[in-house]
Amino acid sequence: MVHRSGGFVNAERLSSELSLDDVLDVLANRYRRRLLFALIDQNDQDDDTQGPGDITIEDEELNLSKIQMIHTHLPKLEDMGLIEWNRDSKEVKKGPKFEDIRPLLESMRDHDDLPDDWF
Repeated sequence: MVHRSGGFVNAERLSSELSLDDVLDVLANRYRRRLLFALIDQNDQDDDTQGPGDITIEDEELNLSKIQMIHTHLPKLEDMGLIEWNRDSKEVKKGPKFEDIRPLLESMRDHDDLPDDWF
């Protein structure tokens, strides 16, 4: 394990390629999908970052989703190298492996036939 910005990242996972099972597991959760979709248009040169609060969530889900984001989803995405998460500033940006899943995310986002509740 490697210490990174207040947490631990699995160094072995970062050095390996993402498998289809890994990608499908990540996309199986709508909060993770929403965060990854929000990062698609992020301009890396502008240092534009997203926070967990930037994701649109219904009020009744807000408290539970924040807890799940902080304790489950953000660490999982960071561990896989898909995001970089600064726990102190609560900012999220694309990780070193984000570009590996960008084509799939863009295909899903741009496909008009997919149900709205998939996003």
